[in-house]
Amino acid sequence: MKDHDKYFKIVEWSEEDHCYVGSVPGWIGKCCHGDDEHKVYGELCNIVDEWINIYKQDALALPAATAGKSYSGKFILRIDSELHKALAIKALGANESLNIYCQRILKQSVMTH
Repeated sequence: MKDHDKYFKIVEWSEEDHCYVGSVPGWIGKCCHGDDEHKVYGELCNIVDEWINIYKQDALALPAATAGKSYSGKFILRIDSELHKALAIKALGANESLNIYCQRILKQSVMTH
């Protein structure tokens, strides 16, 4: 495995720019673009390799790997009491636990955007 394989890379279409744009979430913002998705991905991998070399030359620790990371399915979210109350009422109205209700609306929100 190459060092750049340890990082989650995104190449996505940008309506704003009318081209594909590449980035590495949590490390390198939008850094390359083009009309060919595969070429943009290749360029993105080269950019990540360049950054890895810079970090190594400067004896800096590389950012934590993001690719292949496993998730527990749990996280703590702190919200204000009014939102908590509103969500609890909505969950009751849907005859669901607060956890199931929040999971469902989060999934709907994330999967449709």
